[in-house]
Amino acid sequence: MIDEILSTKNYIDRPMYLNRIKPFIDKEIIKVISGQRRVGKSYILFQLIRHIKQDNPEANIIYINKELKDFSFVTDDTSLYAFVKEKLIKGAKNYLFVDEVQEITSFELALRSLLAENACDIFCSGSNANLLSGELATYLAGRYIEFTVHALSYSEFLLFFSLDNTSENLYKYLSVGGMPYLKVIGLSENAVFEYLRNVYASILLKDVVARENIRNISFLENLVEFLADNVGNLFSAANIAKYLKSQLSSVSAQTVINYIKPLLNAYFIHKVSRFDIAGLKIFEVGEKYYFEDLGLRNCIRGFDRRKDINKVIENAVFMHLKQQSFKIYVGKTGVAEIDFVGEKEGNRIYIQVSYMLFDENTINREFGSLLKIEDNYPKYVVTLDEFNAGTNYKGIEQIHLKDFLCKEF
Repeated sequence: MIDEILSTKNYIDRPMYLNRIKPFIDKEIIKVISGQRRVGKSYILFQLIRHIKQDNPEANIIYINKELKDFSFVTDDTSLYAFVKEKLIKGAKNYLFVDEVQEITSFELALRSLLAENACDIFCSGSNANLLSGELATYLAGRYIEFTVHALSYSEFLLFFSLDNTSENLYKYLSVGGMPYLKVIGLSENAVFEYLRNVYASILLKDVVARENIRNISFLENLVEFLADNVGNLFSAANIAKYLKSQLSSVSAQTVINYIKPLLNAYFIHKVSRFDIAGLKIFEVGEKYYFEDLGLRNCIRGFDRRKDINKVIENAVFMHLKQQSFKIYVGKTGVAEIDFVGEKEGNRIYIQVSYMLFDENTINREFGSLLKIEDNYPKYVVTLDEFNAGTNYKGIEQIHLKDFLCKEF
């Protein structure tokens, strides 16, 4: 089956993910490919299969995709284990690929046994962070490694559509986002947003409502709209509950937390905590939320360039750091706030995001907060200001968003 699937699939490689996973091929550890629905996890698996087959044409690939009717009989750990054991070839190098593994009840029990038997090299994908991390951590602690796949980065978006890095194409990306299937849909906004509305409904119904037994769907939709309106704003569950109460939706802070958590588990939104730069302390109260894909955010609330541009470019910067595997915080130094502190491999970067540096007050605010930080890690002010892009002020680089989003760290 897999040879037939590969022969009919035309796709563009995403080497950023393939290169992260390749060193773990043929290692006795389960490779978990996680991420939001429709960000291209299946195609990362296809890339891995093709890579393995190129290196070893005799490799035996065992493939299960729980979105296909052909595999409806694989329902639990027992049927999964039996199917894999039947497909193993003695004397060959066996590889198991399971797409949407969370749809198989107690899948971790079968994977644990197969791993202990050294029966095959195991790769699986899934769309629910709680299920994957919870079950795997319980039964396979230290025996799996997770790779999160994201919607297309801006660089990938340009590659997929053979576009140049221009302001016009940047705005197109900020509007329609980076769901990989747009390569098939095209960039006509009517078609894009019709598709994205269906993706949003699928995520909400399959990965949030059904999986988490959500009862108040109307409240969930209102909460998502609130988050879309308040991208990058600092607030707490209590503040959200207070606002929703003012809109005649009486809920507690705990209810808000209970409804935000499944949105996080579905990789639909991401939470960023505050970080005291001087005291190296993470605050427990107050956080920001960003969307995995700007197109999905925009299909919920629209994209008004005048009203939404600041929150959209801040979301784009956040996701670029996320795609580059940074741990991300909202920085605080004294009374000043730093939009993002990114940490990776013992290094750190600081970033302020501003639509335009209109006047001296704006310049002093954006650069001044960064100048208060006394270490020598890189500092950036990211804007859509064409005039001073690429300039350097006291060691702080002002960089245009379209160039920052193409920058590798």
